[in-house]
Amino acid sequence: MPQPVEAYIASLDDEQTVKDSRALIEMMQRISGHEPKLWNVGTIGFDTYHYKYASGREGDGLIIGFYPRKGKITVYLMDGTARYSGLLAMLGKHTGSGYCVYIKRLGDVELPILEQIVQHSYEHIKSMSQDGPIDRILWQTEK
Repeated sequence: MPQPVEAYIASLDDEQTVKDSRALIEMMQRISGHEPKLWNVGTIGFDTYHYKYASGREGDGLIIGFYPRKGKITVYLMDGTARYSGLLAMLGKHTGSGYCVYIKRLGDVELPILEQIVQHSYEHIKSMSQDGPIDRILWQTEK
């Protein structure tokens, strides 16, 4: 695990959050084949895609990732949660928004279901970004 990510995980003051973070890192690294990278303040991401909107705004975004906080881990689905409503219904105890799945502890959810969701999201974004920059905010347009 790259040093900034390891140092960040080690700095978390809740043992359960550290344990859950390590499990998510292992899962997302296996899915993406990429090392974790620290994004912004505390977001751990895997692999990137490039976007360029009609407005001229462009940049790079993480394909899959999460943000660990005590009692609330945010898993990011950059192509939106709406695409995964069937699987999310089987996930277990969670809440969500446009592109976020909020989980208190990994023990509250079915990990094989979460892994399926993250795997599908990763594959979908990778396939969309193969032909060049993605031209829209995915979670607002993907159903």
